[in-house]
Amino acid sequence: MMGGDYAPSEAVKGLALYLSDDALETQVFCIGNENEISPLLESLNIDSDHRIQLIHAPETIGYNEHPTKALKEKQQSSIAVGFHLLATGKIDAFISAGNTGAMLVGAMYSIKTVEGVLRPTIPTLVPKLNGGTGLLLDVGLNADCKPEHLNQFAILGSEYAKTVLNMTNPRVGLLNVGTEAEKGNLLCQATYPLLKENGQINFIGNIEGRDLFSDNADVVVCDGFTGNIVLKMAESIYEIAAHRQLENDEFLYRFHYENYGGTPVLGIAKPVIIGHGISNDKAFKNMFIQAEKMFESDFCGKVKTDFA
Repeated sequence: MMGGDYAPSEAVKGLALYLSDDALETQVFCIGNENEISPLLESLNIDSDHRIQLIHAPETIGYNEHPTKALKEKQQSSIAVGFHLLATGKIDAFISAGNTGAMLVGAMYSIKTVEGVLRPTIPTLVPKLNGGTGLLLDVGLNADCKPEHLNQFAILGSEYAKTVLNMTNPRVGLLNVGTEAEKGNLLCQATYPLLKENGQINFIGNIEGRDLFSDNADVVVCDGFTGNIVLKMAESIYEIAAHRQLENDEFLYRFHYENYGGTPVLGIAKPVIIGHGISNDKAFKNMFIQAEKMFESDFCGKVKTDFA
């Protein structure tokens, strides 16, 4: 509850939105400074009933702190407490808009990757012009990759698309500078045959940048350096639209981060979702829904089967 630029107020407002719409009997553990959270819960008439449990965590990890050092030294921070609860099975999923580095360190070292997964990855949802949604990964966790990493990202992204996004047979494309098999840098040239021979995915070939928002592919794979540049460019589209007073355009509005909640860490053993630092109430609500979908669909269990 203490993560984000507007914590904990926006997290509490997002919780209220989630509870008002949610039909499932999900139990929510609110981790943070109870002196700040309790009055906010009361002001929004959120009772500490069987669905809400407040867990006091007096320490906070700042955005400029070293992730590994902070997690080690601040055992009573909301992030450290959250990962302890997740690792010990007290909770089934963990979300936060706090220090991104600390969230990634906690995900990889407290929860650990699924056996067989070389590296976890983080995706982003991509709005399509036809109203659909695609997936791009990796978008920043792995700046330098090997072909076998991209091959596994394709499996993880395809499973997420099937399990959480309800796609029947997601089409996987490799982000490249041309559609021909021999195009691209050494990484793309070496990755192409691996994806083509991978029987666990529906590989359709190379995808160019201009095809990203069309319906040519459902899951697009790239290294984290390239993916992060694409992500930041895409985020700027909404900012430009808002500046030009076009943010009400149905397609352009779908670039607003709040619509997607947060970024799941794919390849680890339990659901972890990292929110944007400027997350508002709607973003938090969507993070709750996203975590619920990952757990209810047993996404992590299916990843374990994929890599068995």
